[in-house]
Amino acid sequence: MPHVERLDHLVLTVANVDSTAAFYRDVLGMVTELFHPADGTVRWALKFGDQKINLHPAAKPFEPKAHVAMPGSADLCFLSDTPLDEWASHFEQNGVEIEEGPIARTGATGAIKSLYVRDPDGNLIEVSNRV
Repeated sequence: MPHVERLDHLVLTVANVDSTAAFYRDVLGMVTELFHPADGTVRWALKFGDQKINLHPAAKPFEPKAHVAMPGSADLCFLSDTPLDEWASHFEQNGVEIEEGPIARTGATGAIKSLYVRDPDGNLIEVSNRV
C-alpha cells in the first residue's frame, strides 16, 4: 500500500502577510523567505529546520486552496529544545499572552509539555518540549 513519509509544507491563510511573518519571525524565530513558484507568482514562506509554512493572503489566496480558506482556523504544535520558562519570558517580553500552560500533553512521538499562545490571526500556537 502506498504511504506518505513526512510533511513537506503546510499553508496558513492569513489576514495580513506582513504581521503574520513578523510574529513568526520575531516571536518564534522562524526565517521569512520570499519565493517564486512555477506559476510565476511571488509568495512568502516561514522556514524552520527542514519545514516550511507558506502564507496565503485571505484577500487573494492562491489556487488551489483549501475548500474554506480562512485566517484563524489552524492549531499548530511546534517542538523546541528551549525550556518553556525561557519561552514564557520571551512571550512576555514580546507582549504575547500565554493562554494556557505549561501543561502536560501527548505529541506525535510521546509526552510533551506545552505553552499555548495565539498568532495575529488567532491561530492556536503550541510550543512544546519533549519530556
